[in-house]
Amino acid sequence: MKLVVISALCSVVFGLIGTRWFITLATRKGWAQYVRDDGPVSHHTKRGTPQMGGIPILLSAVLAYAVAHLVTWTPPTASGLLVLFLMLGTGFVGFLDDWRKIRRERSLGLTGREKLIGQALVSIVFVLLATQFSRDGLTPASFHISFLRDTWVNLAFAGTGIGLVLLVLWANVIIAGASNGVNLTDGLDGQAAGACVMVFGAYVLVAIWQFKQSCQTVAIAHCYAVRDPLDLAVVAAGVMGACFGFLWWNAFPARLFMGDVGSLGLGGALAGLAITTRTELLMVILGGLFVTVTMSSILQTGYFKLTKRRNGGVGKRLFKMAPLHHHFELIGWEQITITIRFWIVCGVCVVFGLGLFYAEWVTAAT
Repeated sequence: MKLVVISALCSVVFGLIGTRWFITLATRKGWAQYVRDDGPVSHHTKRGTPQMGGIPILLSAVLAYAVAHLVTWTPPTASGLLVLFLMLGTGFVGFLDDWRKIRRERSLGLTGREKLIGQALVSIVFVLLATQFSRDGLTPASFHISFLRDTWVNLAFAGTGIGLVLLVLWANVIIAGASNGVNLTDGLDGQAAGACVMVFGAYVLVAIWQFKQSCQTVAIAHCYAVRDPLDLAVVAAGVMGACFGFLWWNAFPARLFMGDVGSLGLGGALAGLAITTRTELLMVILGGLFVTVTMSSILQTGYFKLTKRRNGGVGKRLFKMAPLHHHFELIGWEQITITIRFWIVCGVCVVFGLGLFYAEWVTAAT
């Protein structure tokens, strides 16, 4: 447990100090935010705010993970390193997007297709590696679709080769969905960072509980068949702490935006934890806020296209603006009000998800 505590404390300190230093660097370099002209008018005051604040978040998490293992003199695990790889890989896709915005001095970076291709490439490498490194018959990733643990749905039902292809496709859905979900939620000061603190905090608890009831140490029928759960808690604690440190500077009014390098990277870390802890569908509940915001954009686009075909080329909008938080802005809610209420929604989702996770254990134990 020292690993988890050290990782969390170090990442908070690194996040606080590193983000403050990065604000100075980004301001001096002119790495500024370019606000879309068709967005809410209140956002125009944010033009010129430094961005790419996700860089100190990701680096703080990685550094805290390394320090925790150095202090306790314990080696890192394949599962922990793979989640960090996925976080940095998706974060790099986001960095390319942010850098293009800065170079072009516009709010448009990579196209949606380019982002998806980048995420897919990272996903393929992650899956290929995560199905290796077997220990005690367990690999970091499983061929089973999981909810609170692995379910009966086995993607390798027709052979390992076909199963690997199906797993790549499934993992890509999880990774792209989580990355883009956090990315879309990152629209108001502190909104995504505060939500990530809660969701990654939940994964600290999930992974610690799995470690205490691991099949590698406890011989009971309902144990958890997860490789390296304690190290996954260390990773989750590091990311949570880094988000805490960043939130100090990102709270309204934000002095730094995380940018796509942060939101895509955090989404990648979330997906990696879901896959390696065998809780892929539970992530949908824990990250219910991200799912809701993403669905608002999907519904907005689908409704507009549908009504456009039916109304002679004139489309209608389901919301005043998507993602959902912009809709509430346009109907008169203050930004800080939206952020806090969205945090409440996220907290409810996290509590409900953790309740399901624990209830399944109690039911299985009896």
